[in-house]
Order: sequence, then structure tokens, then C-alpha cells
Amino acid sequence: MKIRPVILCGGAGTRLWPKKSKHQAKQFIDFGGWTLINKTFERVKSKIFDYPIISTNSKYLKDVKKALKKIKIKKYKIILEPAKKNTAPAILASALIKDVPYNQPLMYFAADHLIEKPNKLITAINKNKSNLDEKNVFIFGIKPTSPSSEYGYFITKKKKNINKVTRFIEKPKVSRAKQVIKQKGYWNSGMFFLRKDSIINNFKKYQPNIFRNCNKAVIKAKYKGNVYYLNKQSFSKATAKSFDYAILEKTKNINAIKLDIPWSDLGSWKEICKMYGKNINKYFKKKNVFYRPWGRYTNLFSGKEFLIKELYVKPKGILSLQKHFHRSEHWVVTQGKPKITLNKKYFIKKPGETIFIPLGAIHRIANPYNEPVKIIEAQIGSILKETDIVRFEDVYGRVKN
Repeated sequence: MKIRPVILCGGAGTRLWPKKSKHQAKQFIDFGGWTLINKTFERVKSKIFDYPIISTNSKYLKDVKKALKKIKIKKYKIILEPAKKNTAPAILASALIKDVPYNQPLMYFAADHLIEKPNKLITAINKNKSNLDEKNVFIFGIKPTSPSSEYGYFITKKKKNINKVTRFIEKPKVSRAKQVIKQKGYWNSGMFFLRKDSIINNFKKYQPNIFRNCNKAVIKAKYKGNVYYLNKQSFSKATAKSFDYAILEKTKNINAIKLDIPWSDLGSWKEICKMYGKNINKYFKKKNVFYRPWGRYTNLFSGKEFLIKELYVKPKGILSLQKHFHRSEHWVVTQGKPKITLNKKYFIKKPGETIFIPLGAIHRIANPYNEPVKIIEAQIGSILKETDIVRFEDVYGRVKN
């Protein structure tokens, strides 16, 4: 029996646009000729997978169908959630549809993860298929590249060639994350691999309310044109919980598949800046380089209400003290040690470190050293032009009195 991929596509991307009521969900953002959902659909075209099931809501139905068409996936099922209930009801409802046999292996992907070297992931999934049973759950760990406080971690113990998960650590502070990494902790990627009967057994045992209401929502669902419209009355009664809290915190039967591959959920502008920094050659165009007295900047990609740049500040170069009315900025230092002014505070930042410049904040970058400074900058806002610069001081005489 082939593995059935299930793609969870309900995320709103509010972490990237905290103050906007209307914004594009992360999985549909064009990052330069590609989107995260398209990459996810490409991943599930592997021979080990049966046709995909996509769990989403009516707001995204058009976008999901557009992406399926672009990646040329003709056979699929879509499950529409009538209310936002987090991942536990989404995972259960997608398993309960009649198209999924009772002992079917199910691989749950998030629609908004960037996974490089996907073949390594596919190989690991296939290799562990025979280890699935009617109770266990496999989660996927990513070897940490840095002590990040943006991800959860887990610790494992080896038992009969299987990594048994002994402990979860939910988004620790950086100091704690360093200790967890020393204990060989892995990032929890939020991907799950288990059989349909395991999902049913675990929900019946630990979340009877969610099981009862999701089951009714599926039984009473309307089906039209490859889409299951879950029954609103029943689904709305299901408790809103993440799969981690609903099942993983309760069951003792969790195993881990450890991966050493480049992975990110691009959940912050810092991660997005890092992604562009790593792939700078793909985005660099000579015509987008602009020279200034302090060095130069390169426009790497102009997206919907965001612009990614690389700033190059020459030794002893200093930008004007300035502010913006229409944009905020996220900076990730990739080279050198810039001295940054932010309102009345001063910081020296090193490679890998970040800083956020809120809308209207007075700021400046200076390079007092002999090594050049490079910064990847994400500008977020409605107007992303050089005209949105108010200068207060400038060593190159660009302040208009």
C-alpha cells in the first residue's frame, strides 16, 4: 500500500504580518518564481506516495486549486474546514474520509515548510513505513544549525534501532536551547507519519470530544468536485487543539526520524532574509545594483508589500540618520560588525545576528572597521521606495535644510 500524503494548508501567516488584517498566507507568497505550497506539491509527486489530500478552508480553496494545476496534480481530495480548530481536528478529519483505508500509512506535511534535499526525507519516510503500527506516531527531527528559540525540540533514546522520544522542550530561550543541543536534541519539524488506525485509536483514547465531533462532521459532510465540505455544526463543537497538545503530550508511543537536511518554516523575516542570503546568486542581477557614497545596495526581490535587499557598507562608510513613514525593516548581518543606531540606543552586531527597525524609528548603520559590512534587509510596508527616507544627519551632505 502506498503512503497517502496529507497537506495541512490552514495557516494564516500572521507572524509575518502582525498588524495587518488582510495579508497573504505564507504558503502562497511568491518568493521569486516559487511558493512554499508549490514546493510541497512537487515533493508529494514521489513514487512512494498515493494522490494527496489537502486540508484547508474556503478562503484558500481557489489558491490551492491553482497550485495543484500549476504542479499538474490531477488526482486529489480537498477537505474544507468550516472553522479554525488548530491541527488536531484537521489531522483527524483528513484521516476519517472513506477514501483512506483503515491501515493506510499517512504522511502529514505542512504546506509552508521549505525543505531542501527532499530525497533524503522521502528515503527516510519509505524506510520507516514498516515500523508503523496501530498505536505509534513518528515525528521528524531536524538537526539544529543554531540554538534557536523559534522552534520546539525533542530528546530521544535508542531502542531496537528506533529513536524513542523521551522529552519535548517547547520553544526554549537561547541559553536553554544551547543545553538541549548539547544533549543531542533535535528541532521538532511539525511533520507526522502514522497509520489511520493509530490516529483513530489515539483520538478515541485521549481526545474523545474531538473524535466524536470530527467523525460526525465527516459523516455529514457534503462532497462535490473532489472537495469534502465538513459539517459546520459538528466540526465547530470539536475542541480547538494542536496535535502536539492533543496527542503527542499524552501518548508514550512516539518515535523520531532524525534528518540532517536544510529546513525552515520561513516563519519570520529573519528566516526569510537568511534564505535569500544563502541563495543570493539566484537573485542577483547587475541592473539592480545601486551605488551610494557609503557603498551600495542590491535589490534582490520585490514581492507583494515586501522588498529584499543586500546592503554593502564599505569600511568607514556611514549611512544617514533616517526614518521611514511607510515601512519597517528586518536586518540580518552576513558579514562584518556594523554599529547600529536605533532611536537612542547603540548596538554592535555580528554575522548571524538580527535587528528589527520599527515603522518611524530613527536609525543608522555605520561601519567603523576596515572590513566591509553586508546586511540582508527585508522592507515591509505599503511604500518601498527611496522617496520614503527622512534624513536627519548625513556625512555626505544629503540633508536638505
